[in-house]
Amino acid sequence: METVEEDVEEYSWREVVLPHLVPVVPDGAPPELERETGERRRGRDLLVAVDFGPNSKHAFDWALAHIARMADTVHLVHAVSSVQNEIVYDKSRELMEDLAVETFKTLLVRSKARIVEGDAGKVICREADRLKPAAVILGTRGRGLIQSVLQGSVSEYCFHNCKAAPIIIVPGKEAGEQSVL
Repeated sequence: METVEEDVEEYSWREVVLPHLVPVVPDGAPPELERETGERRRGRDLLVAVDFGPNSKHAFDWALAHIARMADTVHLVHAVSSVQNEIVYDKSRELMEDLAVETFKTLLVRSKARIVEGDAGKVICREADRLKPAAVILGTRGRGLIQSVLQGSVSEYCFHNCKAAPIIIVPGKEAGEQSVL
């Protein structure tokens, strides 16, 4: 765990050590076996905010299907109330590992994961400011305008406060698996 001080505000986070999925090529191997080619290094950073909800999983799947490409790095970010709570951290780490494996199996895309302590909207915007990603992808519950204003909405907060342009995925009720942008 590392505490980072930015401006006046402090926040805590824990990097998740993901399974090493890409095989390591020994020195002296033929160049066609080398995964770290120039094309791979020129990839984009994509930030995907995840939690345990189905709308978050839908946004993650949508990002893999429509935005991510082989050269990209998918940064998974999960906001929790406390990174010190081992039970919360272990469950979050399991979620991140599962998503990282799915990311690799689906597109052979590299992923990094971070569990950050704090309010979800602020965490996502802070990580977006740190990474400067090409896109911020997150799900939404699909609440109406009145409910979002009264109860608050992470996607609404990110839409108005992230400096990187977020992409908000709204699962359509009658559209099933299709996304409504």
